[in-house]
Amino acid sequence: MNDIDVLVVEDDPVAAAAHALYVERTPGFRVAGTAHSCAEALRLLERARAAGTPVGLTLLDLHLPDGHGLQLCRTLRAAGHGTDIIAVTSARELATVRQAVSAGVVQYLLKPFSSASLRDRLDRYARYRDTLARTGEATGQDEVDQAFAVLRTPDRTALPKGLSAETLDTVAAVLRAAADGLSSAGAATAAGVSRITARRYLEHLVDTGLALREPRYGQVGRPELHYRWRPPAR
Repeated sequence: MNDIDVLVVEDDPVAAAAHALYVERTPGFRVAGTAHSCAEALRLLERARAAGTPVGLTLLDLHLPDGHGLQLCRTLRAAGHGTDIIAVTSARELATVRQAVSAGVVQYLLKPFSSASLRDRLDRYARYRDTLARTGEATGQDEVDQAFAVLRTPDRTALPKGLSAETLDTVAAVLRAAADGLSSAGAATAAGVSRITARRYLEHLVDTGLALREPRYGQVGRPELHYRWRPPAR
């Protein structure tokens, strides 16, 4: 099977280079080009289609200097482009996620992310393509369900060893609801876990860009670390 051509659309040159490197390191994929704007992405996709080598997958940032990525999605569909789209963005608003689904985005990956996270999405996308590669009709509902399950179901084993998705969701919800932030002790009490456990999950949220860490100074002694949910990117 031929490698899947990928167009990287990202206005930050450093991030674009990193995403392209991640793609090149994933077996079965190759970078077809890099664009830093909606207009440049459209030109590259048009050129590839005219050359008879249409791009199979586009990694698309949503905040671009000359327009929104979702509007580019709609423009591409109106122009008959069949490239699949994975949104790669810092936009966490649920309204944007819903709009992305409506615009035909097949996966939605939040920044910042690791090379392993992107590789997992790319591997799932490749398996999805393989599932639907043959011609003809689906043998039944199970085959259709399998294709969507491969594409949509995140790999929960991507969490660091010892962390569970359920506890992470609980700690994240507690922190998100605390307008003034929380210490690890406060988060532990609110989430019903030990202080050590709460701190591990809070540090993971910081590492993945979802939370901010800052020292809070009291009257005596060492400063206590305080955690706040990171506000949405604009």
